[in-house]
Amino acid sequence: MIRVGINGYGNLGRGAELALSQLEDMECVVVFTRRDPGKVTTLGAPVAHVDEMAEYVGKLDVVLNCGGSATDLRTQGPQVAKLFNTVDSFDTHAKIPEHFEALDAAAEEAGTLALISAGWDPGLFSIMRVLGEAVLPSGSTTTFWGPGVSQGHSDAVRRVEGVADARQYTVPVEETVQAVKNGENVELSPRTMHERVCYVVADEGADLERIEREIVEMPNYFADYDTAVNFVSAEELAREHGGIPHGGQVIRAGQTDDGIDSAITYQLQLGSNPEFTGSVLVAAGRAVARMAARGQTGAVTLFDVTLTDLSPKSAAQLRKNYL
Repeated sequence: MIRVGINGYGNLGRGAELALSQLEDMECVVVFTRRDPGKVTTLGAPVAHVDEMAEYVGKLDVVLNCGGSATDLRTQGPQVAKLFNTVDSFDTHAKIPEHFEALDAAAEEAGTLALISAGWDPGLFSIMRVLGEAVLPSGSTTTFWGPGVSQGHSDAVRRVEGVADARQYTVPVEETVQAVKNGENVELSPRTMHERVCYVVADEGADLERIEREIVEMPNYFADYDTAVNFVSAEELAREHGGIPHGGQVIRAGQTDDGIDSAITYQLQLGSNPEFTGSVLVAAGRAVARMAARGQTGAVTLFDVTLTDLSPKSAAQLRKNYL
């Protein structure tokens, strides 16, 4: 039985505990929180304050760090790796090399193993980009995101004066998706690849035209995209847009010879982004526990993990039933 700790109990931490509850080879031993443990209700796992982490050294095979990438994981990652083997879903792409170096130094010094950026992108999509290029070296790789809720863009809309609440969906442009799959020479730009669809609850008496204009013209978020703004009631937003779905696809289109086209498509449709990401963290936690037991230390990514280590099944079972 692989003994797991969860560090942080937001949507992602709860998703990881939910994934663990479905497994026979792993168990959630404890949830660590910065809040008052008495006020955190889990699915059944005991709760301890983060200040009590050191008391669990030797009692956990791996800790899943479930904080945010902006601040939590960059500071907590090296700290926790000094005590335990760890997994995180760090997703600030430009900062991944820096995060890797920090975790590698901390884990090597402590003799632990730290796997970073284990989500679906970065993570599973990253694997498929590497695999696609390895198999079809002559070609191009394109990633489309959505349809799904972008939490960062939703937050940006909520910051507009007069907006009480909002959800923003990223939606791939289907004509461009199909053109990429067909190997056509198509323009790939923010506007041709994705649309932004906003559902906005406005404050009573707010200027709707101004709100819409500020959203569609917002630099770095909406100005480079075709953006639709739909004003809805709070009740409709809660009823129709209360979840956190997401997804996307990676397409590797290439040629094996002149005029001979091939394409590899890997697609995800996620009813709950944090629950799915939690499931990826748990599978990665299994791999880390096994790799650490063999003496591996330092930082790694999913590029360094075998499917055998990720799976609850034995290598013999995999060869018999899946090969």
